[in-house]
Amino acid sequence: MAESLPEHDRILQEIESTDTACVGPTLRSVYDDQPNAHQRFMEKLDACIRNHDREIEKMCNFHHQGFVDAITELLKVRADAEKLKVQVTDTNRRLQDAGKEVIAQTEEIIRCRVQQRNITTVVEKLQLCLPGE
Repeated sequence: MAESLPEHDRILQEIESTDTACVGPTLRSVYDDQPNAHQRFMEKLDACIRNHDREIEKMCNFHHQGFVDAITELLKVRADAEKLKVQVTDTNRRLQDAGKEVIAQTEEIIRCRVQQRNITTVVEKLQLCLPGE
């Protein structure tokens, strides 16, 4: 049994590191070995799975606090973004209101300039009608 353990380690390493197309021949070698090799391999595989599960759990625990911190920060950013959206909307409304006044004054200036140009044109035409000296 002691001789098959390194062989099982090799088989597990081969399974974990090779392309899935090569797994079939590797697994067949488990059955081609000594009596009860399949059972010993399954025990070794279960141990390997438990080891990977522990590693995954360690990694998850290690990154969990960072994840929680990131979510907390994201919630703060969301609240700040909502406040900023309200401020931008309010600023936009005030700019639109101020713009309406500017537009009204600009239209009045245009109307006055058209009137001024018309008056100047009328004065020029009337001067042409006056008898010359």
